[in-house]
Amino acid sequence: MTTLALRFPAGRYHATPWGHHVNEGIVEWPPSPWRFLRAFISVGHATLGWDDVVPEVARRLVSALASVPPVYMLPPAGVGHTRHYMPLAVLDGGREKTGLVFDAFARPGGGVLSVTWPVDLDPEARALLGALAARLGYVGRAESWVEAELLPVATAPLPGVPCWPSLPGGQTPGRGWEQVSLLAPIGADAYARWREAEVSALLAQPDLQPAGKGKLTPALKKKRDQAVAPYPPDLWSCLTTSTSSLQSAGWSQPPGSQRLLYWRRTDALEVAPAPVRHPGITSPVEAVLLAISLPSGNTHALPPAGRVLPQAELLHRAAVGLLGRGKPVAAGSELVGRDEAGLPLKGHRHAHVLPLDLDADGHLDHALFWAPSGFGPEAQMAIRELRETWTKGGSGTLRVAVAAAGSLASLGGLPDPWGANLRKVTDPATVWRSATPFVPPRHVKERGANTLEGQVQAELAGRGLPAAAGIRVFDRDEALNARFRHFVLERSRGGPPPPVRCWFGLELRFKAPVPGPICLGYAAHCGLGRMEAADV
Repeated sequence: MTTLALRFPAGRYHATPWGHHVNEGIVEWPPSPWRFLRAFISVGHATLGWDDVVPEVARRLVSALASVPPVYMLPPAGVGHTRHYMPLAVLDGGREKTGLVFDAFARPGGGVLSVTWPVDLDPEARALLGALAARLGYVGRAESWVEAELLPVATAPLPGVPCWPSLPGGQTPGRGWEQVSLLAPIGADAYARWREAEVSALLAQPDLQPAGKGKLTPALKKKRDQAVAPYPPDLWSCLTTSTSSLQSAGWSQPPGSQRLLYWRRTDALEVAPAPVRHPGITSPVEAVLLAISLPSGNTHALPPAGRVLPQAELLHRAAVGLLGRGKPVAAGSELVGRDEAGLPLKGHRHAHVLPLDLDADGHLDHALFWAPSGFGPEAQMAIRELRETWTKGGSGTLRVAVAAAGSLASLGGLPDPWGANLRKVTDPATVWRSATPFVPPRHVKERGANTLEGQVQAELAGRGLPAAAGIRVFDRDEALNARFRHFVLERSRGGPPPPVRCWFGLELRFKAPVPGPICLGYAAHCGLGRMEAADV
């Protein structure tokens, strides 16, 4: 068995079946066997230098794959289309004429399409197929990006719905199934026999035979050559002849090809499937870093550092809106922060939105979405779809774009100064100082558990962090605290106000390095109470 697994990074597959016009809106799904063989040959010429000499192993490979029709395992897919007006380079009343063009496509999303040829290849041919698959950039039209992989021989069948050729005496599945015509090769030996019969019959025509017992004249030989020219000498030539050449020779179907009826499920291409949120996301990530900018590029017009809390609320609200698509969001999401009963999650494992000033100019230029439990595919897609936010007093919207995603350790590898300042937020350290003001979550008492120190230690314990060996509170006149006077300290998007409107600048010392981010106190999930490492 020879099996290829194909993924479509763009989530789309564009291809029109042979014999149909693009404006008919028909999608060739699954990709035909004929299309695959032409794609392999194209990759060989483009990347392996076959223009000079085609290696014999390549011809063996194509001959082997052409000898048997493949079987498919189809992922769930929908069908959609775009339409545009193509310029025709013809003026009409002073305006250029246009023609309406439909572009229909399948939407396999993040599903995997597997293609299995029931044939065993020799080691050399199999190695070549693996190299071709690894270099395959698209199948169908150029916008049908693909990632292909040759699977090991012993690999178990991939999940999906089977799609198989309807052969004489084959299985008839019954209701819920339909037949679709796919273009496939007839096999190298079968084509050689067919061509020999066709050419012999053609050359036997009276006007292509010498008169009487005469010899072939140059004129008659040229006429016979012209008559035989539309018949490619072998299957490889059939596959490498351009479509325009075939059509100019009068072929309605490529020589060496046949139409095979394949059985597939009637819902193999749904008109309105459930939306695929992100084709490429399959595993959780710890953090997503967003860059914030203005169309003008003026960094000094970005929100000041004191607007950490409102900017975090705006970003979080926008992400949750994209997650729900205008509908109520299911409880339990790490981005929402509530359990299945709708109650707030405990343990601080859900999303933190931390606006950051990574170039240290006093303005917020990035935002870190971080969840210790990780963001799943749905939450990641909502964050990645963020395109804009706004700020109080701004002249327009702020642009938002994904800068990086992954583990906190990997984000620290960004170029400096952004990477260096981000490492102050994430890397282990023994001394941590306030980067944003700490607002106590409860009224501060002189004695008992609710002293300032008691609340700080309780916040650390609630996040699974070790107790601080020393806590220093900065005086209000110290430089660290001076800028905290301008910070917004109260939520305005539905959250409760702080128990008491006061703030502190802290320095925490630990006996052993503690990793970040460390966010403590009121609105810690929205950027307040964030610490930075002093010894990184």
